[in-house]
This record gives sequence, C-alpha cells and structure tokens, in this order.
Amino acid sequence: MALAPNIVARQTQSLAMTPQLQQAIKLLQLSNIELAAFVEEQLEKNPLLERGTGDENRRGEEVSETPTPDMSAHGASLQMDAPGAAQSEMDAPEHSVSDDSACDSVGTAADVGGTLDFTKGAGSGRPLSDGFDIAANAAAEVTLQDHLRKQFAHLALSPADRPVADYLLGLIDDAGYLREETESLALSLGVPPSRIARVIAQLQTLEPTGVFARSLAECLSLQLSETDRLDGPNRTLLDHLDLLARHDLPRLTKLCKLDLNELKTRVLHLRTLSPKPGLAYGGAAVSGLEPDVFVRETPQGGWAVELNSDTLPRVLVNKRYYREIKAASGDSESAREFLSDCHQSASWLVKSLDQRARTILKVASEIVRQQDAFFAYGVDHMRPLKLKDVSEAIEMHESTVSRVTSGKFMATPRGTVELKFFFTAAIASTSGGEGHSAEAVRHRIQTLVDEETDSKSVKSDDRIVELLRAHGVEIARRTVAKYRDALGIPSSVERRRIIRNRL
Repeated sequence: MALAPNIVARQTQSLAMTPQLQQAIKLLQLSNIELAAFVEEQLEKNPLLERGTGDENRRGEEVSETPTPDMSAHGASLQMDAPGAAQSEMDAPEHSVSDDSACDSVGTAADVGGTLDFTKGAGSGRPLSDGFDIAANAAAEVTLQDHLRKQFAHLALSPADRPVADYLLGLIDDAGYLREETESLALSLGVPPSRIARVIAQLQTLEPTGVFARSLAECLSLQLSETDRLDGPNRTLLDHLDLLARHDLPRLTKLCKLDLNELKTRVLHLRTLSPKPGLAYGGAAVSGLEPDVFVRETPQGGWAVELNSDTLPRVLVNKRYYREIKAASGDSESAREFLSDCHQSASWLVKSLDQRARTILKVASEIVRQQDAFFAYGVDHMRPLKLKDVSEAIEMHESTVSRVTSGKFMATPRGTVELKFFFTAAIASTSGGEGHSAEAVRHRIQTLVDEETDSKSVKSDDRIVELLRAHGVEIARRTVAKYRDALGIPSSVERRRIIRNRL
C-alpha cells in the first residue's frame, strides 16, 4: 500500500480563551488591592480611560445605565440596583445623547447593591444593630510610619543616612518589626552592613520602644534596656523564649540561676511589655483586610448583603475624546487601529469590572443564605458547605466560585472573615442525619479545652472523642488530634504541665 499525502476535513470543538475572557477571569480572582493596582495600570496605558467620580449620572453626562436585574436564589430574594453600573456602548439601552457629552460608560458597578432578605429562626441570639457599618465606624488613625517619620528630626542622621532611614521605614510591618537581614539590606542599598546597623540602632531609639526590632527577643530587650532591667538573667530568659512558651519553668530556673519565685516575678514583668508595639497605630494590615462585602441584619429579621463600594475602582470611557482623536487621525490606518484597540480594551474593562462586582455579590449572597445559622447562632451551627453546593445554586461553574472566594473578605456582625471560611468538610453524624461542619467541630474542641481549669479536668483526645460523639458527632481520634494540632492546642500531657506551672 503506497503512502501519499492527502487532505482531510475534521471538525472539533475547543474553548477559545480570548484576551477579553482571560481579562475577565483575571479580574475575578484579584483581591481589592490587586484590582486597584491593575486599574491604575490600565488608566496609565489607555488614553480613553478616565477615573470616575460617581457623579456622572447626576451631571447629565453621557453615561450608559444598566437596567436593574431580577435574580432569585432558591427562595432567597436577591435584589440588585445598579444606577451607575458599567456597560459598554454596544450594550447600552437606547436613549438620546448629546454630541458633546463627555463619557461613554461608567465601569465598576460601585453602585451595585444587593439585599438578601429571609426570615431567621427564632432565638437567633442577641439583637444586632440595624445600622451595621464598619466603614463608617472606623476611626481615622495616624499610621505607624507617619508617627515615626515625625520623630526623624530628633535623630542625628547625616544627609547620607537619611535616605537609608526612609528606606528602612518603608520595610517595617504593622507590628513595628524590621524583618529583613542586615546583609540583605546592605546588598540592596549598596552600602556597608555597618552603616545599616548604625542607622537601625538610631531608629530603635524612636517611640514606641521596640520598633525596628528584628525579633521578639530583640523587641523585648529594647524595652527592658529602657528601664535598665536587661541584666544577665533577663538576657538568658529572652534567649529561651521557646521554653517560656512551653511553660517549662524548671529548666528556666536552672538556666537563669534563679529560684522559682524570682523567675515568676521576672516573667510577670516580661508580660507587661508590648510584643508588637506598632499595632497601637493604624497600618497597612487594617486597610489590606478591608472587606469586599458587608453583611448586616435588617429590621425584618433577614440579612442584607452589599458590596463595599469604597474598594471598587470607577473608570470611564471618554467617548468625546475618542471621536475627536478619530476625526483628527484622518486616513492614518495605524492611528485608527490603535484607537479601535484602545476603545475595545476600555469597553471590555468596563464590562469586566461590572461583571466581577455582580458575581461577587451573587456568590456572597448565596453563602449567607446557606450559612444563615452561623450568622444567627454562631460558629457551632455552621453547616457543611462545598463549592459545588454554591455553584449549583447560582448556576455558575465551580471554578468561578473558587476564584471569587479566594482573597475576598466579608464583614459580618460576627467579625470579618474570608469567604473561604464558610466552606468546610462534613463530619458524619452518629444519628445518620445531616453531617456537622468541620469548622463547627473544631470550635467545639476549642471550647472543650477552654473549659479545663485544673490538671484533673484536662481531657485526652479519647475523652474529647467521647464527648463529641455524645453530641452526635461521629469522629475518629486521629481527626481530633489533627484538628487540635491545627488549632495550636498542645497535647493533654503538655496542657497538664502548663496548668501546674501556670503563674
């Protein structure tokens, strides 16, 4: 049989990942901080994009409005209003516009609001405030960096050392620690390590005492030095903080060459010091954990779920500028192609931002509906929940729900938590009914341990298994040990020793 080339027609199906689809997926998984940085980058690259103020509709400018969508999720009414939400020109509803209007569309869905309202069970705990507003109640604080920079004038910094001090100031974390090694800093700045050490020594004289420390031991030693209490025994104590954490007082008495009462006195004083002096001031951690979604109780006894509009960047597509440049470009094909690409990119960004906001709201609302018992009664009443449960309820792909819940935070009357917090595995029930949430079981283990007041009341893992099974939780001993380790709870032997040596 002779071999010869031939042409064969074949039909196949495949998913084409267009640049627009890739952008939409990318935006969906970004945190609010990463999203803001991405939008800033797009504003610099695309001349047709402008920063929005939220007043475009009120000024009567050419702004495309999206109609209010009507969505429902298994009996939970989800109402979304988007008076200024984003749409591109091709999808905008028909309305008369002026030729000299400034804006084509607003993109952020900053005004997308959602209300998930359903009746809770009776006895849902103490009443929660109807006016729950974390953003409004957050007091403006002086940041740690601002507080320290004001003190720079009192330091004997040479003109050459001042930039080094400014650089080091930008590296401290919210606790006030400088985590970078001296050698690494010297290499980055191109200066001798001795110079870095000299500047750090000056910065460590600033208030609050303990800032710019490289470790907990150094932070505490700076505070002891301030009161002339950094003697030999205290130095030894700081060198063995791991033993102190384990409450191994017998070994510490030998190492510090002190009797037990003297050691206890020194430890008590050590505990009056501040291990994280920088936390007394506002910092990046507070803004970094700014929630994407707010949940508050409604007067009707339900839950209102709404986006945090402060974290949503607002951008505009300047249609008037687009028309002017297009007219001025004449017959230049390259200029027209560039403008077309910019306009298409800007329109897709507008749509992607709006879709991202709506998707987050939809997923968060379904989570609240599924975990209503958590909001009403607490973590003990969390139900097992999988990504698949939410994706099927809102008819979205499981991977989409996974992207939405990564790095997104929800502010609730019970605290601010990541959306992934609500997804926990199921622990079987002894009665064969609905399983228990793994998070709820972990909380019960923590509660059982917190009840231990003396060495006789310390519970072994086997005893915890018995108590959990008595409450209908079918769990193995190794699972209890795994959850206990994850919670940072020592073994029963270590807990008995800690109680016996407790100060």
